Amino acid sequence: MPEMLTTDRIDEIGAVSPGSPDPAALVTELVSAVDEGRVADPADTGYALLVAADILEQAGDLADALALATRAIAEQPDDNTYGRAVRGGLLLRLGRVDEGLAELSELRPLLETDPDAVHLVDELAESGHAETAVDWLTAALDAMVDRSRTHQYESEDAQDTAAAMIFGLAQRRHDLREELGLPHDEHDTLADRLRDAASHAADAFDDGPATLLFWPKPEFDALLVRWPALTESYPSTWDEHRAQTERALVDASGIGGGVGLGVVAGSVEGLAAFAGADPIDEETLDEYADSLDDDGITPWPPGRNDACWCGSGAKYKKCCLPRSRA
Repeated sequence: MPEMLTTDRIDEIGAVSPGSPDPAALVTELVSAVDEGRVADPADTGYALLVAADILEQAGDLADALALATRAIAEQPDDNTYGRAVRGGLLLRLGRVDEGLAELSELRPLLETDPDAVHLVDELAESGHAETAVDWLTAALDAMVDRSRTHQYESEDAQDTAAAMIFGLAQRRHDLREELGLPHDEHDTLADRLRDAASHAADAFDDGPATLLFWPKPEFDALLVRWPALTESYPSTWDEHRAQTERALVDASGIGGGVGLGVVAGSVEGLAAFAGADPIDEETLDEYADSLDDDGITPWPPGRNDACWCGSGAKYKKCCLPRSRA
């Protein structure tokens, strides 16, 4: 009987695909599992198809990659923003510029409402439309700055989210303009000032660590076996643990703009040695995290095309970035 396709296996395929001697076999494994209803978590159906699309794109088969991205959107119509952005980028790479820009333009308003929507401009930039990406970022940044001056936010959380979005838009715009060799302008000055302010805020922030304790999969599984009471502090699965960690990092970025954030990997044996005879509770976990060597910190967020911070080996854009929106 064919095996079920798990999240771990999808991650593994995404991680090994760049160096695989037979990427077609990996695509077949992913697509066959979807066709035969063998995806262990139905919520991963779109993810599996998008990983397959990415493999095909890397192999230069843009047309088939587009077909799989389109199918991923149809499979999960209520959670298709990321898939539509991927499809828009593929259309641009195929030379179907009007269609690609139309697809991405429909998503453009999200730049002012969704903290994760900056990946839309990444698709533009990676498809040879960096100038358009800068224009979109400029318009979104202007709108959000104007709104911050006149809008009464319903809560501190909403205000923090808006501030984090302004920070992210300004920094991405600054980076793109620098890559294009464009001269510094007033928005770039704003980006510099925001980064300096965020750095100072992070230095002064003493109400909790800027680095979160994260358990790699083997350690997470062993952790809950050794100390079952920790199921009250952690979710039941590793996938939920890394998604929860990603969301916590996104939330924390509203305080310091993402400056100084990261994860540090824990180990069961290390925790046991640290705690000794003391009970393993949340206070002990916090103290253990503080005791870990700063050299072991993985900065967050990674680049969109860099390896994901969780250690899966997959690209961040194909791993915890989209998973955090679920």
